[in-house]
Amino acid sequence: MMMPSFPSGVPFPANADEDTPIFVISVAAQLSGLHAQTLRSYDRLGLVSPGRTSGGGRRYSMRDIAVLREVQRLSQEEGVNLAGIKRIIHLENQVTALQARVEELTHELAAAYTAAEQAAAAVHASYRHELVPVHKPKTALVVWKPQPRRY
Repeated sequence: MMMPSFPSGVPFPANADEDTPIFVISVAAQLSGLHAQTLRSYDRLGLVSPGRTSGGGRRYSMRDIAVLREVQRLSQEEGVNLAGIKRIIHLENQVTALQARVEELTHELAAAYTAAEQAAAAVHASYRHELVPVHKPKTALVVWKPQPRRY
């Protein structure tokens, strides 16, 4: 999903990111192009889960706005029903989480390879260099069968 850009002229907190819940429902409705009641309905259906204030008011993040826009697009342009949209969103979130886990494991594996190489180098550095490996000469076994004597 593409993240919407922050509307110009609206102050954006310096320490906020795309997941920071900062928009009240009326602003989120305006940014997403949906009616506030539709946002409440989508919240009840679990399509979007905005943050909550201590008083219970909804606060939407830029990621929530992007999800709302995607719900609207899938519904209007693709003809997907809300149950299908909920499943799509769930699967997209799952894919994102799995991709993050793969990246994390890739970094762990690279670190493990580096540690193993360093350990092997340390073992090789600890070898006593005055010892020289001796190669055993190759030996061969020949079976001799004498020919019977002819008289």
